[in-house]
Amino acid sequence: MQKQWRWLFGLLALMSLTFRAAAVDGFQTLNFTVDGVARTAWIYVPAGAATNRTPVVFGFHGHGGNARQAAKSFALERQWPEAIVVYMQGLNTPGQLTDVNGEKPGWQAAVGDQGDRDLKFFDAVLARLKQDYAVDARRIYSTGHSNGGGFTYLLWLARGEVLAAVAPSAAAAKYAKQLKPKPAMIMGGTEDPLVKFAWQRLSMDIVRDVNGCAATGEPWGPGGTLYPSPGGTPLVTFTYPGGHQYNPASPKLIIKFFKEHPGATGE
Repeated sequence: MQKQWRWLFGLLALMSLTFRAAAVDGFQTLNFTVDGVARTAWIYVPAGAATNRTPVVFGFHGHGGNARQAAKSFALERQWPEAIVVYMQGLNTPGQLTDVNGEKPGWQAAVGDQGDRDLKFFDAVLARLKQDYAVDARRIYSTGHSNGGGFTYLLWLARGEVLAAVAPSAAAAKYAKQLKPKPAMIMGGTEDPLVKFAWQRLSMDIVRDVNGCAATGEPWGPGGTLYPSPGGTPLVTFTYPGGHQYNPASPKLIIKFFKEHPGATGE
């Protein structure tokens, strides 16, 4: 009997630690079924989001990453605690540069790829948020690193009408010329051995042209360069002498940029 009680107390203590950890994290997990497949997302929801018009920021992990890791490294909610912040979980996906057999989680690379499962997942998450909270449809944003940055480019292409601004990191877009003007911040390390910086630079140059930006930039900081646009769709570039790793300075700059651009149609 004493062993049973000790076992029960131990279980209760473990449950208590688990609940405290969840409370400290400040996230809730939302479950979805998209085309018969179970999907999950980590959601940070600020107080008052059910009644106050609240911006939404999506943050996408890279290939081989996960939502929990993205929440830890991006920590966007710390920079904008008044926003709903969403870290969606990818599924095993063939990589464009690594993991060609698709043994690690990631995101679809193009419209129509993987049955558009991730675009549909994005739609489902956003619809749930609009159902449960007072989402400010004019202030919905996307950022991501590596494959997650590529998916942010894809959202710009396929769901651009709902996004106020985007901020891909360590990514390139083969279809950049098809994009429609939108405020964008693009980040990358000049020594990136995986997504070559030349590819990233080409995407920056095309986006600057698509957005109708000035050819000459001006300081936007710290460390960024702003290319103004008379149409209200500027480009900010943030380049640094680093590799493919996520730059810890990025989240603060991303949120600064997003706050400066609250203007999507939201339809």
